[in-house]
Amino acid sequence: MIRKALTIATATAVLSSGMIYKASAQDAPTPEQQAAAATDTRKSVFKLLRFYLVPLVGMAQGAPFDAAIAEKNGRRIAALAPSIPDLFMHDTRGFDVKTEALDVIWENKAEFEEKAMALMNNANAFADKAATGDRAQTLGAFRALGGSCGNCHDTFRLDDD
Repeated sequence: MIRKALTIATATAVLSSGMIYKASAQDAPTPEQQAAAATDTRKSVFKLLRFYLVPLVGMAQGAPFDAAIAEKNGRRIAALAPSIPDLFMHDTRGFDVKTEALDVIWENKAEFEEKAMALMNNANAFADKAATGDRAQTLGAFRALGGSCGNCHDTFRLDDD
């Protein structure tokens, strides 16, 4: 049920960006418009991933542990992770779009896809531990989940912080 809801949400975001173009112009979108839409869609999905991750970070940093929220959020992160490579199907290099995506994403798609699958697997493993209600095991699994995010960011995302 969660996957279905996330699939519908992702599809809605993608379709709505296409509808915006149809509403704003009668001609097909320009490559620049397509790049901007692709970038906006990526940012939206990553904001959603962050939405589910932030409470988990809080728990890892000492906020009250809630196994139900941890499991739910872990499953939702896992459901979104396989869509990450799809979000980068449109190569936005060479366009004037604000993005933290590095060119290596399109130069090394196989590794990028592997890292997205690692995020999915680690998020599911985290959710499995959360389902047991054991705080220590769940937070232990959080290290791998957070590591998945960091490993991908280290290679494929501009570090402008």
